[in-house]
Order: sequence, then structure tokens, then C-alpha cells
Amino acid sequence: MNDSPVAQSYRAVTAIPESESVTLVSSSETLPAFSSSGRLHNQLWFVHADQLNQAKIPSSFTPENTSLVFCESAAEVSKLPFHKKKITYIWSAQRHFAQECLDAGWQVAYLKGDDPVAAQLEARLASADHQLHYMMPAEYDLRQQLAALAEETGRMDCHPNTFFMSDPEEWREKMAGGYLMEYFYREMRKRTGYLMQGDKPEGGQWNFDKDNRKKLPAGKKPPKPVNFAPDEITREVMQEVEDRFPKHWGSTGGFDYAVDRAGALRAADDFFRNRFKEFGPYEDALVTGEYVVYHSTLSIYMNNGLLGAEELCLRALDAWENDAAPINSVEGYIRQIIGWREYIRNYYEAMMPQVRDANTFGFTHSIPESFWTGETKMKCISECVKPVLETGYSHHIPRLMVLSNYSNLTETDPRELLKWFWYGYLDAWEWVVLPNVLGMSTFADGGVLASKPYVSSGNYINKMGDYCKNCHYSVSQKSGPKACPFNYLYWNFVDKHQPAFEENGRVSFMLNMLNKKSGEERRQIREDSERYIDALKRYEHR
Repeated sequence: MNDSPVAQSYRAVTAIPESESVTLVSSSETLPAFSSSGRLHNQLWFVHADQLNQAKIPSSFTPENTSLVFCESAAEVSKLPFHKKKITYIWSAQRHFAQECLDAGWQVAYLKGDDPVAAQLEARLASADHQLHYMMPAEYDLRQQLAALAEETGRMDCHPNTFFMSDPEEWREKMAGGYLMEYFYREMRKRTGYLMQGDKPEGGQWNFDKDNRKKLPAGKKPPKPVNFAPDEITREVMQEVEDRFPKHWGSTGGFDYAVDRAGALRAADDFFRNRFKEFGPYEDALVTGEYVVYHSTLSIYMNNGLLGAEELCLRALDAWENDAAPINSVEGYIRQIIGWREYIRNYYEAMMPQVRDANTFGFTHSIPESFWTGETKMKCISECVKPVLETGYSHHIPRLMVLSNYSNLTETDPRELLKWFWYGYLDAWEWVVLPNVLGMSTFADGGVLASKPYVSSGNYINKMGDYCKNCHYSVSQKSGPKACPFNYLYWNFVDKHQPAFEENGRVSFMLNMLNKKSGEERRQIREDSERYIDALKRYEHR
């Protein structure tokens, strides 16, 4: 193993924790089943686990002059107790893509070991006179590590990341100063021409959010997403993950995601054919036993490159042009991609690495134990944790308005919540999960990204879903042991953090309502909240 100062620094940042959560292999190796025999080209192209798309390899790099290098790192998936299905998805998709590249005539070296990615690449460069090319990683740490390795070796070249539709350098200054997503989104609409009539938005308005807040009617059953039986490659990964990471979250059992581009395209076809039409109206719906509703789940495939953001936008536009979906579904979906997805990536670029420490309210509690076990008397929490524990996915409203909301109201350290989202969700990479948690859902950055804290009482959850009718607590009660905890915790939060609301005229009515409460009501709110928060069992990340 190379013991250079640079390699040592990699291991200091991303070393495997000394715990029983992972079984180690002794050294780095090449995985023969996904590697070519014989000598590699002198020119190498590194394919990271979130860059799995042959069309994104620059055209000057061909099978005739370039060999591809993949790295499978136990260290990278052991920084946190990543969901076993997430590790399965990352490694299986990577192995399937390596096989696809072999079948397309590429020479491939598939590296596998305990060391972080950068250390494995350093060892490869030390073994022969190669020039290594790579695309700018979306993740900050790997980017810094590869830049350090490039400086040390002088045999690496970095290329622009082409998996996104906007240039972060153009937006860096605006983002760091606080730039609302709505303005960014409108500019992206104008640049792409999506849903535009000249310089005016299609339908006469920029978004149709007001049409996308319907509760799912009783008895209406959304179609289930297409699923994929694990093939031999995936089954081997599942067994390895169970053997090597026994104490990581969740289970590999029931894994049914696509792991290659052909499968991801089938998943996209299924969404646009069977759920897209009603995606918009029921975008925010919360439904017992339904973790997808009419959502796409395609963020999982976009975020590792199997599907492209632009191609999915074009599919949505095609549905609009062929009268296969209403404008509120089409606009809402496109906004999630060219608005929100692009926006938070640019925020990440502008705010890293200092934003990792964001905690504007100074909360210090670890995550609720129920986030790890799914066991709680609160129906909404159990219903929103269960699909993450079982599948590694839920749509954005459980994430934002139930789980993050509850985390904030129970004074949970947002950085601990960030870890939970990162290791729990299959679509969570740091560039996407950090802005969503520290910027959007917890207001931890103090308002750089969001214009208000996203908190609510039980009324919102009851309005958008059916959880409350089968809950131990009563959403209609405002105080006391049977009252929905969201009710008093919400007003306790508003009371304790009034400046966050005073600075935003849009939500000042909350303070007006608070001030109308009697002294006795406010005392009861404080007592109920203190009792609940003090008694809440917590889970310590190890």
C-alpha cells in the first residue's frame, strides 16, 4: 500500500471506522469478472460511481485509445452506516456499467478494495506510466482528493462535469449571497425554452403549484412502479453487502431497483405512461402504505448517471405536446429538475465546505431513535420512516414536511439529520442531500437558501394525508398527553425562534397568532414541549 503523505491524508478523511460494522479485505485488487485481460492503454479515463453513462465520456476518448478505470471502495460506503440497499445499488450499477463498457469494446480495470478511491487510483498510477483523465466529481471531498493526487503525480487531467445543465461558476456569487430558487428557475426556463412561448411562460404563469396540493381521495390507488428482479450480479452484491456490512441500516432483502440504463429507461417509460398524468395534482399527498404515490423515483437513476436530466425533461415536454399530461404535472416535474435539482447543486458549489457546519438554531440532540427503528406511537413518523428503512426511498413531502419538520421541532442537530438522510436514501449524494437538509428543510444555514423555516403543526399533515385518523394521538387536541406532538412543538418552535419569522413578512401571521394566545396557553405549550423533547429517545450515530 502506498504510504505517501497524500495517501495518508486520504485515509485520514475517509478511513473505515474501527467498528464491527464492516468486514475488511486485506488489500486492493482487480475484480476479474469486470476487467479486461492484458495491458491497458497508457491513457485512462476514471469512471466514478455517479457517472455511469457512456454518452458522457468525451468523444476524443475511444476504446481504441483509452482504457476505463472503476473503483469500488469499502471505505467510501463505511463513512456512515449506509443503507444496505444503497450499497447494493451503487456497486451493482457500477458493475453492470463496467460490463456494458466491456461489451462495447472498452478495456476496463475494475479496482476493488478497502482504500478510498483516490488511494486506489494513486496505487494504479504508481504501477505503470499512465495518464489518468477524470470528470470533475460532484462530491467535494473526492474532488479535493483527486486534485491533490493530480498535483502530486503530474499525470492527471480534470474535465468539466457534463451531467448538469448549468455552470456553477456563473451562479456562485449570487448563490452565496442568497438567491431564490424561483428567480433561478425562471432564468433556466428562458435559457432552455422549456414551456415557453417566446419570452412568456406557457399557460400564462411560471408555476402551477396551487394546482398540485390535492389529498388523494379515499379508495384511489396509484399504480405500483415497475420492479426488477435481481440478476446474478446483483445477487452476488447483495450477499457481499450482508456479509461485509452486517450492522449497516436496513436489509438487502426485497431489492428491486433497476441497475443498468436499459432498466432505468424502463422505469422512466413506466412513470410517463402510468403515473405522470396525475403526478402534479397529488405531488404532495401523504398516503398510508404508499411511499411513491404518483412520483417517478427517477432521481435514483439521474443521480448516478443512468438517466440524464435533459432527456427526462424532454420526455415531459413530449407528453405535454401530445396531450398526454396536464400542464401542472409537466411544469411541476420540469421545475424539480431544471429548477430545484440544478439550483441546489449550484448552492452546494457556492457554499462548500463551510456550510457543513451550519446550525443556525444551535440544536445539539441526536436523531430520534424512531428514525432508526421506525417504532413510535406517531403514525406519521412510522409511516414515513418505514419506506426508507425498507426501500431507501420516499417522496419529497415525507422528507420535508414530516421527517425534517419533526427533527426541527424536536431540536435535533441538523447535521445529524443530514447523516440520516445521506445514508438512508438511495438518491442521496452529498451535493443533493446537504442543500436539501441544511439549506431547505431545517433552515440551518440561517436563510441563505430558504425564505422561511419549513415547520408546521399537525394540521398540514392531516390536510395532505390520512395518517392522523389511525394515530395514537389526536390532531384536534392542542395540549396534553393525547395531543398531537406536532401541535405544541410547532408553537414552541415559533415562540423560541421568533427572529426567523419576524424577518420574513410572508409568515409574520404566525407571530400574530402566537401573540393572540393567552399566557396560560403559552405556558402549557412550553411545558408540553419540554416534557416531550426531554423524554424523546435518541439514536447516537457510531
